[in-house]
Amino acid sequence: MAHLGKDNQALIMRIRRMVGQLQAVERSLNEGEDCAKVLLQSAAVRGAVNGFIDELIEDHLRTHVSAPDLSDAEREDGVQAVITAIRRYAK
Repeated sequence: MAHLGKDNQALIMRIRRMVGQLQAVERSLNEGEDCAKVLLQSAAVRGAVNGFIDELIEDHLRTHVSAPDLSDAEREDGVQAVITAIRRYAK
């Protein structure tokens, strides 16, 4: 079911920004920053991860569930993959 080759660079850039955000959280902890600052930075990381996951889910649904040329079996595989991911994410 791989399909992420078409816009990988944008996804990679998002990951790099998330890594930078996590590094900022680590620096803040190491430097003894105020807990409110660390909390806000952590919330920003969570938002970035959620946005990344939303984008992946949308792309998956468009490619592996709603594309008109899919067989019923391919469509069902796509649905099951997204259900599994959402259940794992929601834990």
